Amino acid sequence: MRNNFLIIISGPPCTGKTTLGEKIAKEFKLPLISKDEIKESLFDSLGYSDRAWSMKMGLAAYVILYRLIDHLLAARISFIVESNFKPEFQNERFRAWKEKYHFKPLQIQCKTDEDILLPRFKTRAGSSMRHPGHVDRSNFDEFKTSLLEGVYKNLDIGGKVIELDTTDFSTIDYDQLFESIRSAMD
Repeated sequence: MRNNFLIIISGPPCTGKTTLGEKIAKEFKLPLISKDEIKESLFDSLGYSDRAWSMKMGLAAYVILYRLIDHLLAARISFIVESNFKPEFQNERFRAWKEKYHFKPLQIQCKTDEDILLPRFKTRAGSSMRHPGHVDRSNFDEFKTSLLEGVYKNLDIGGKVIELDTTDFSTIDYDQLFESIRSAMD
């Protein structure tokens, strides 16, 4: 496996980014860093309350995520990063890292049909599986527009892009996906 290979998993909320990241990490024995995992660690150590606090912890989680990405790229370690990256906020940062560290990117963009994504978000918001610090029950309207789109744009950083339809998780061909990843790594 090539050193300094970066797999970026992105997409709207509830498209299965974390689940997908965990499967890829296990298959390729790569570290996975996730913005929500960092954010939930902040909730666990600093507490949680309302949407304003959740947003503040989200910004802090990105600061930590960026620091981790920088350190792993500097060490020439291949890894997976998972978050809901948007080009208007992250293109410039990822381009600067690419120029500085010469990593090879692979983006996996998760997308889901809007008629599935909205109910999936509401179900997750009411689930005990979702950390209560996210206060998803109170931010549905905030995410509704992006959920209705069902897809985010890819980062403009070059490299291979895999668009993965996660509308029905049972239809994902993981063998084919893993082969596409292996091919991109070579």
